[in-house]
Amino acid sequence: MLETQAYDCPYCGEPAEAVLDLSGGDQQYIEDCPVCCRPITFVLSTDGEQWSLETYSENE
Repeated sequence: MLETQAYDCPYCGEPAEAVLDLSGGDQQYIEDCPVCCRPITFVLSTDGEQWSLETYSENE
């Protein structure tokens, strides 16, 4: 189950879109911003149907 979620980079503020795989359950991972290339921590909470995504800079 793939979903997409728009987010703003916590560093440069540019909008981007994350592709989320809900079949993996709760996840925490790091991806670089597609604009400024700084590392963003993504925290995905899901029960397989409902989900939420939070993004953080490395200093948070």
